[in-house]
Amino acid sequence: MAMDHEQLVRKAREGDVSAFVDLTRRFQHFAFGSALAQVRDFQQAEDIVQEAFVAAWSALPTLDEPRAFPGWLRGIVRHHAFRVLRRKQLHAVPMAEAEEIPSDDPTAEHIVEQRRQAAAALAAISELPGALREPATLFFVHECSHQDVATFLGLSVATVNNRLHAARTHLKQRMLTMVTDTLHAQGLPDDFASRIGRLIETHGDIVEALFDPASPPDLMSELTVSDEARKQGVTIQVMQRPGGGLVRGIATAPVTALPRGATVLNARRRATAPINHMQLERLLPLLAAATTDGRQSNEVVETGIKVIDVMCPIRGGGSVAIAGEYGTGITVNMEEIVRRISKGVHPVTLFVLYPPPSDIWPPSLDEKRSIADALKAEGYSEGTVGSVQTFFLGGEHQPWTTEKLAKLASIDTVIHLTRNMILQKNYPGVDLLTTRSRLVDDNLIGAEELDIARRAREAIALLGAAEDTPQAGAETVALQRARKLQAFFSQPFFVAEPFTKRPGSYVSRTEALRSSREILDGRHDDLPADAFYFTGGIEEIRGRMGGT
Repeated sequence: MAMDHEQLVRKAREGDVSAFVDLTRRFQHFAFGSALAQVRDFQQAEDIVQEAFVAAWSALPTLDEPRAFPGWLRGIVRHHAFRVLRRKQLHAVPMAEAEEIPSDDPTAEHIVEQRRQAAAALAAISELPGALREPATLFFVHECSHQDVATFLGLSVATVNNRLHAARTHLKQRMLTMVTDTLHAQGLPDDFASRIGRLIETHGDIVEALFDPASPPDLMSELTVSDEARKQGVTIQVMQRPGGGLVRGIATAPVTALPRGATVLNARRRATAPINHMQLERLLPLLAAATTDGRQSNEVVETGIKVIDVMCPIRGGGSVAIAGEYGTGITVNMEEIVRRISKGVHPVTLFVLYPPPSDIWPPSLDEKRSIADALKAEGYSEGTVGSVQTFFLGGEHQPWTTEKLAKLASIDTVIHLTRNMILQKNYPGVDLLTTRSRLVDDNLIGAEELDIARRAREAIALLGAAEDTPQAGAETVALQRARKLQAFFSQPFFVAEPFTKRPGSYVSRTEALRSSREILDGRHDDLPADAFYFTGGIEEIRGRMGGT
């Protein structure tokens, strides 16, 4: 059985965010109608309602009588509306700048007609006598009952009936239909209530907030924490959704302590700012401590992905960053790694450096695209599974240069994906010269493993130099082996089976290291480079070639 608003007020006063969401959902259209009657502008009315509910959440503990909530909320709405009216002024744009104003979506003709109807509806409402304007707007916005309108306005039902009858007489039937339809079409979005959350806790720049579990903010979306004490909003980027409506985000600028229970608003827009490397320095120990409990070792977390296990092994209890441009398979690599290691005993903190809008990926498309929905549509997780905790952060606007990658020095393993590798049909598109691992760089693994990784990097560097400065004549044996090694590092993924029509392969680290050494030593000089492409281990390669 649904609670009455008095019960919801009591629960919300005790900090129950779900109760406040229910209150918001129940009274949002009343608040919108009241604001619209005052300012006569749909967008401003929506902004006022949002501000009013933020203020209501903060001031709710001061409301002594729950029964008075409707009238109390109306007073807050009117206060914010009057404040908007006091500062309202027109902004003139010179005709010379008119061509610079971006066009709206959809077509201009449709927009003009919508605006004409909206203007006519608002004009009709505004011409009503003051006593009729607010009840008429409330009634037509969302078909609120006469009793509900009476409760919200603090009037008797008989008075509401009389005022609505008088409003209908003024509007006439044809205009009445147009006003009703227009106000419905221009009303609040259905998810308005779920956009309001509550701050749970802060750790440095990390903010945890609770939203409606049925509709949490998207990954990489922007939130605003209302800092009432300082009269400002703090911008947060969502980087993880552990479940149950809880989201974790990072402040885009250093913040002082925010009060527990502060209002958090979902701005419903994509965050595009790349993470600052200084932020990452502060962020890493906080997240690593929370996800690994301080447990770190020099053991290798085997993935069964040849290029990773040989060239950039993952450290038990360590951190991994996946960096790349759009179209290089960032989420594919994330999901593949997560599926392969999430059941292991070693915790791993994974950072997905998500690319912002670019010339390749138009901003208009990016703004409408939900990262979480896209992952779900592909059958992917959001990366936080079992022993793996995944965080989505803003990546670079341009390709990752050596200098930019150097700023990720605090990360144990950096997997760099490039479009050049993808264009060469190397899957996964890992750039072997810029990808790195602390286990290799700091000599934290066995001497033989280090030697294989070093020799492999030298071979790939030789191959890159040869491709940059091609020379006539027969190719050297060293280059032929380098080509085979590069081809060997390509591999079918399990998550990509629906697209490649090839079963994913798992190659143990021991076999991957041994095979890499054998290729470099010339043990497989009899095989062509193509034989090594997009396969598993050497046994599979030999079997497909009919040899031993």
